[in-house]
Amino acid sequence: MAVPRLGERTLAALPPEIVRPAYNRRAISCGIVHLGIGAFHRAHQAVYTDDRVAAGESGWGIAGLSLRSPDVHDALAPQDALYTVLQRGPDGDRARVIGSVLDVITVPNDPDRAMRRLTDPAVRVVSLTVTEKAYCQDAATSTLDENHPGIVADLAAKAFPRTVPGLLAEALRRRCEEGVGGITVLVCDNLPSNGDTVARIVGRYAELRDPALAGYIANEAAFPCTMVDRIVPATTDTDRAAVTRLGYEDAWPVVAEPFSQWVIEDRFVRGRPRWEEAGAEIVRDVRPYELMKLRALNGAHSSLAYLGALAGLETVADATADPTLSAFLRALWDEDLLPGIPAVPGMDLPGYTAELTTRFRNTAIRHRLRQIAMDGSQKLPQRLLSPALDRLGQGAMPRRIATVVAAWMRFLQGRDEQGRVYEVNDPLASRLTALASEAGDDAEALAGALFGVSEVFAPDLVAHDGFRTEVIRALGSLLQRGVRAMLGTLSEHAP
Repeated sequence: MAVPRLGERTLAALPPEIVRPAYNRRAISCGIVHLGIGAFHRAHQAVYTDDRVAAGESGWGIAGLSLRSPDVHDALAPQDALYTVLQRGPDGDRARVIGSVLDVITVPNDPDRAMRRLTDPAVRVVSLTVTEKAYCQDAATSTLDENHPGIVADLAAKAFPRTVPGLLAEALRRRCEEGVGGITVLVCDNLPSNGDTVARIVGRYAELRDPALAGYIANEAAFPCTMVDRIVPATTDTDRAAVTRLGYEDAWPVVAEPFSQWVIEDRFVRGRPRWEEAGAEIVRDVRPYELMKLRALNGAHSSLAYLGALAGLETVADATADPTLSAFLRALWDEDLLPGIPAVPGMDLPGYTAELTTRFRNTAIRHRLRQIAMDGSQKLPQRLLSPALDRLGQGAMPRRIATVVAAWMRFLQGRDEQGRVYEVNDPLASRLTALASEAGDDAEALAGALFGVSEVFAPDLVAHDGFRTEVIRALGSLLQRGVRAMLGTLSEHAP
């Protein structure tokens, strides 16, 4: 028997256990434009905003912009932009329909409409979850990559910009020209000092285009820093089927763990929703929270991703349940990652990592290791290489981080220990995999070639003979013996 498709007309008929918007969506106006309307935003910031819209803040609806693919638009447009969040824990699923997203636009298909949204006087916040690579930065220096092909093309052409820095600068240029007021650019991606970093990137882009525009952005736009945390795996057909069993069809629900955290620097122009009343933390300094999350959570995730994927494991829960990988993770936290994190207000770091372990072991969340392993060239510098430099500066050798770097290098060979082949998904993939292929199973040649990729490795780290030696040793052991045997050797020789 066919079930009804989610939409405004079917909301009232949903089963009573489904939480749904109890407000009139037609009375909600758009005050936020979000770039990158993917699963994470829809399970995180849009949920906080839905709470505030439901509480009566009717001027903060969201227009979502898809920067490339029309898939989200095509899934949600027939549903009046409504979708389901399946909060998934050991005790089962809890379904909630979110109504704060009012519209979804695919930018390449409708650029004029997208720009009208970005320059609407009622829009006061432009938020982003576009992943690290979309900012066209040099990951090793956190500055604009002025040689990035997209940046070169945007600066040379008068056509609609295709890059995120170009789109933000153009929207701000038109807002200046039309006199509609500045905006807050709210970056919710895992970049160090993410607001400051994107302000620097966009400011440099604007300076290359027009110094006067750079001045306007510096004076009229705010770029607060944030820390976002919720595990949101990619949606599968199994997840869609779970919604169908509830009695209705949703073309693109999102799945999330019960935990959610959002820390926001209190630096806005022209206002913001009272997100703190929905559970967000509004603070003066986000950096301690950001560093804690980037290293303790994201650094751990990347470590499990490369080691676990090579060992033939599929999910974070699988990797955390593996005794050898679990013991390695505990040592990675204790010896290499936590010592470089300053005190975080109201947080106990050992308690935080204990909670992370519980979250990682949630078998109801199938967070795939290869999904986390994507874009390693963009993620490793802030998640693991920066803490490695910190530990070296403290006089300690970060042997566990060196082991993960070796695992990343081995991962670039595109096959796991069972010989199964996979695609390396990275903005530098063609270059990285070519270097890995040419070096073959020669650990010294492979490490030497990849250490030469300046977009990933800072000169100070490359120049440290001890760290290079540790990486080469771990890489050689990985190539010869495999993940578990290599980690056993590491434990035997631990100081």
